[in-house]
Amino acid sequence: MPPMLLIGTTKGAFLADGDPAREGWKVRGPFCGGWPINHMASDPATGAIWAAGGNDWFGAGVWRSQDGGVTWDLTRLTSGTQDDWARNDADFAAAIGWSEAPLPFGNTFSQVWSLHVAPGALYAGTKPAQLLKSTDGGRTWEKVKGLTVHPSAKDWNGGAAGLTLHTILHDPAAPERLWVGISAAGVFASEDGGASWERRNRMGNAETCAAHDHPAAPRDGEIGHCVHNMQLAPETAPGGGHLIYQQNHHGVWRSRDGGRNWEDITPGLPSTFGFPIQVHPRDPEVIWTLPLNGDSAGRYPPDAACAVWCSRDGGESWQAQRQGLPQESCFFTVLRQAMAGDGQEPAGVYLGTNSGSVFATRDEGESWREVVRHLPTILSVEVLDP
Repeated sequence: MPPMLLIGTTKGAFLADGDPAREGWKVRGPFCGGWPINHMASDPATGAIWAAGGNDWFGAGVWRSQDGGVTWDLTRLTSGTQDDWARNDADFAAAIGWSEAPLPFGNTFSQVWSLHVAPGALYAGTKPAQLLKSTDGGRTWEKVKGLTVHPSAKDWNGGAAGLTLHTILHDPAAPERLWVGISAAGVFASEDGGASWERRNRMGNAETCAAHDHPAAPRDGEIGHCVHNMQLAPETAPGGGHLIYQQNHHGVWRSRDGGRNWEDITPGLPSTFGFPIQVHPRDPEVIWTLPLNGDSAGRYPPDAACAVWCSRDGGESWQAQRQGLPQESCFFTVLRQAMAGDGQEPAGVYLGTNSGSVFATRDEGESWREVVRHLPTILSVEVLDP
């Protein structure tokens, strides 16, 4: 079966079906009732697809499809403004098919921001930041309370998009070992399935980090708590540690010990700011990122010329990959969850833009082409691999 792209947008979920050569892509959608879909996930073993999102109007929820996206079921988790309107307006309630029903989390969060599939569990991150877990495929959910009651929680501050739990990782060899990224509270890790959590933001090479005035920059021995995205490498690092890469608000970082110490690997990139990072499915030293010109400078590619930057030595050096990407008047943004990869040989990488395009490479970044266009603002891209 060819790969399928799962695309979350501001106006619903879309699916793009590829051919075996990853050349022709056919788009289906929009799905999920026009909800803003922040993130999508899938289980290759069953073909199940999930789409998570919501907003102040709809409330938060998770949609699921068991038939390749033909039909979708919604599990609502919190209420939104539409519920307030419908509760007080019978005609409006009838028009939208609304009926009073208890929701498991009341109005405690407005969006589901991220999804992650692990053995026996589906995890979800919310805005404001909470971690949820489902053991029945997303039909029912419970809060992972160990993170919510972390001693630092009272001091967590949101980034520009709010206090979002946007990255969830697990160790394939030990699924009870988890990592999450919260903007702007930092990296947290659990060794016991979420019962307890440790904050992990310490710089491992602080002496090499230049001083910066930016409020999100590294200081006081920590990398800065506005983590944008993280990826766990497919193999353990030398010495048995867990190799994790992170795109931060202020730089790209590498940890070879599961986040206990972070090294700055930004030198060689054209800027410190960006959102996504992607790791090769088989080679832990190969990574891609897409730098932007700065958080207060427009958030578009430097010099308005798009390039994906690749490192083949774990971030020690970087090379720009530009062939097929727009090199003039390019002002789009690629958001934190809008870069993904497949497991093919050679590896494919996909990036979605806030101008509604998906660019793809079949040769690990040597060349790119636009494979989807004219979608709404793309918030996330994932791949359902055969």
